[in-house]
Amino acid sequence: AVNIFCEIGRLNMAARYYKEIAEYYESDQKFEQAIAYFEKAAEFFQNEEVTTSANQCNLKVAQYAAQLEQYEKAIKIYEDIARHSLNNNLLKYGVKGHLLTAGMCHLCKADVVSITNALEKYQDLDPTFTGTRECKFLADLASAIDEEDIAKFTDVVKEFDSMTPLDSWKTTMLL
Repeated sequence: AVNIFCEIGRLNMAARYYKEIAEYYESDQKFEQAIAYFEKAAEFFQNEEVTTSANQCNLKVAQYAAQLEQYEKAIKIYEDIARHSLNNNLLKYGVKGHLLTAGMCHLCKADVVSITNALEKYQDLDPTFTGTRECKFLADLASAIDEEDIAKFTDVVKEFDSMTPLDSWKTTMLL
């Protein structure tokens, strides 16, 4: 069906089928295959300028890439979506969430220099990020990792979670 839709120039329909295939792999927990089809769907949606659907697919790619410890790939996607969302009045409120997840991927690499550089880059990208709980959370986590202080790390997570509940993906990444 995808090939037929591509031949007749109906890329939007082809993208929908790619996304549906990806969701089947996702439900079977075959994340590498899901990533491949979400990427194809995102590419087709982007070519058709259906940015919202492309972003949804790319976010799935980033989520599963991070779970498969492909942190650089996930970071790039989250940062790209955040960068593009800054210029959109409807999407700009989600930027801090995208930067938070990108920062968490940096933390998973256990490279404090990387997260410190990323925080500086995020604050340059979005000056409003500096005063957010998300920015403080990432900075405090980086500090706890640098000091190898498990108790501090746990306290920082508990404090953040009490104000902004962490979803299952973030909890898994923190573990």
